[in-house]
Amino acid sequence: MAARDWNKLAEEILEKVGGPENISGMTHCATRLRLNLRDESIVDDAEVKAIDGVTNIARAAGQYQLLIGIEVPKLYEKFEALVKGSGKAELTKADTGDQSLVNKVFATISGIFSPILAPLAGSGVLRGLIILFTQMGLLTEGSSTYTILFSAASAVFYLLPVLLLISTAKRFEANTYIAALIGGALIYPDFVALMGDAGNGAMADFFGIPVVLMGYSSTVVPAILAGLAYSWLYKKLDDTVPENLKLVIPPLVSLVVMVPLTVIVIGPLAVYGGELVANVVNWAINASGLLTGILVGGGWAVLVSFGIHWAVNPIMINNIAEVGFDYICPLTFACNFAVIGVALGVFLKAKNQEVKSFSLTGVITIVLSAIIEPTLFGLLVNNKKLFAAQIIAGAVGGAYLGLMRVVTSAFVFGSVVTFPAFVNGDMMNFVNAMIGLGISTVVGAVLGYMFCEQDMELA
Repeated sequence: MAARDWNKLAEEILEKVGGPENISGMTHCATRLRLNLRDESIVDDAEVKAIDGVTNIARAAGQYQLLIGIEVPKLYEKFEALVKGSGKAELTKADTGDQSLVNKVFATISGIFSPILAPLAGSGVLRGLIILFTQMGLLTEGSSTYTILFSAASAVFYLLPVLLLISTAKRFEANTYIAALIGGALIYPDFVALMGDAGNGAMADFFGIPVVLMGYSSTVVPAILAGLAYSWLYKKLDDTVPENLKLVIPPLVSLVVMVPLTVIVIGPLAVYGGELVANVVNWAINASGLLTGILVGGGWAVLVSFGIHWAVNPIMINNIAEVGFDYICPLTFACNFAVIGVALGVFLKAKNQEVKSFSLTGVITIVLSAIIEPTLFGLLVNNKKLFAAQIIAGAVGGAYLGLMRVVTSAFVFGSVVTFPAFVNGDMMNFVNAMIGLGISTVVGAVLGYMFCEQDMELA
């Protein structure tokens, strides 16, 4: 298959969405190009969907979203260059136009977390494989081989504040290298050593100002809030400092202000806030794993279809970072495998070769890459019965996973390739995960077969 011409695709999309003058902001997530348009009414959805390379579109979360696939960063690079190179549009990546506060939050979360999803997923799977190989006797804990591999798998969590500060600064077009230094200061060995053996809550001072010390490695919320504050400060400095002093003054002031501000105010509040959120989520699971499983397993596809599932991802990442496991992530697997099941049911019953081919391709895509959007938008959203079948299957499988308190030891997307995330010290966790996902798949396949019309066609 010939390589896609991303520049041509970017040009076609830009033309159909009204040109650079109609774009007030843009970003991308794992599979979608997300645009803030000044006037959505001038865009013909049918013409956009007809572009070769655009799987589907959605108007959600205050954005015009084009489903591209996992190679969307390649498109975004060309698209951004076209828009900014035109000289016709004044925009920043953080510009969200006249969106509501909720939509702005969703767009910001998506923009911050998208760049680090790949390292999180890869590291998570590697961590699961290390645990599995250790249990099988192929690795010895404490050996040099084990330590090297474990370091590779754990580095992303150790450096999480640095990565999030870089991503936040990039999102708001501040200097990413200064952001990295701010994050690095939070995990610098001498700073960590100030806590001694006391851990979180140990006291120090900064010019007489009390400082509640925290361990910031593997934390999520402090870095994001610090990144937001730093980005605002950097832009103010960039606008006011004379050109001949910009090499020194903005980085100097940013470090002198942001590191103390973070460790004195932002950090402690954010750490305790993050722990509170994690405790509330885990309490909800423990209080009624069955109900939580039904709601998340059945409702996740609805969130994905509106592009607002990004609001939940930081909670999962925070749980992994704080306590080493997460209850929500397995429930998103239930959704994905419900989609697999329904697509299999359609494949088995439909007579239309285009439908059969599309559904089978969807199954393979999800199994290997966990990307459900093409199947979700191309097959299920336009068919209420099939969409309902997926919701039911996800809810049933999610109910079992929630009831059995299944967890993942990493933040990953639901596919066969990411099964190692279910491996931990309790073998039954993996067994129950397989049973729950099997339930989602079988129920989805049965309902998909029942609700599928033999003569159905793709919308």
